Amino acid sequence: MKENVIFCYSGTGNCLDMAKNIAKKLGNTDIVMMRKYPAVTDVREAKRVGFVVPCYGGGLPGHVERYIRDIKVSPDAYTFGIGQCAAYKGEGLSKINELIPLKYWAVLSHQCTCIYLFPHNLMLPKMSAERAQARSEDHAEQFAEDIKNGVITKKKISKAYLNRLEHAAWPAIARKKAQALKANSNCIKCGQCARICPAGNIRYTGDAVIFGDKCISCMGCVQYCPKQAINVGKVTEKRERYHNPNITVEDLTQDIISFD
Repeated sequence: MKENVIFCYSGTGNCLDMAKNIAKKLGNTDIVMMRKYPAVTDVREAKRVGFVVPCYGGGLPGHVERYIRDIKVSPDAYTFGIGQCAAYKGEGLSKINELIPLKYWAVLSHQCTCIYLFPHNLMLPKMSAERAQARSEDHAEQFAEDIKNGVITKKKISKAYLNRLEHAAWPAIARKKAQALKANSNCIKCGQCARICPAGNIRYTGDAVIFGDKCISCMGCVQYCPKQAINVGKVTEKRERYHNPNITVEDLTQDIISFD
């Protein structure tokens, strides 16, 4: 195990890009992915343990909270959390803080990937994808410097009670939206959507793509489809796709990404 461990969930790449940029600056870091049950949960030997997570429906995505409940961290470890969102931070970091108290935390907005709700550039403050990416990279350097220096965030993480109500309703909303997932005639039956789905919601038979009812609205299938063949109803047909330009499907499907 490396000296530093970052647990990361990423649907379409922004959080993994942030985690990788922090890891490069820290060095001696393992990024443990949480798109499925983490390959490592006992990290009591790590000096620093962090979490980089997005905001899904006001909270943590999928089963991430359950995964975090199994993670074992040394009481002496320096802990940190970085949240990414389109507009508001939600309750994700607050939930993590209840399970594993965070000494340092920050939230940064980036492009919206849930394009059945909003166009991808509807973020606060609004800016182009290129500018948002440059800002993310600049902040990653500062976050890493703060983490190296053991900075403690003085401001407490708010409980975000309204977001807890929103997040409680999110699974039902996501499942309902999943009923509108379809692959159109542009589909080349490459199976990439099934490979990238963290919820096992997509089955590729070789002849067809079949969508189930376990969608968590990560939008990976929509955003990474090489032919833009997958849509959630008609609204996404008219919206530009977005995924982090530095992150590939292969990156997202790894269990652990290491930096020396």
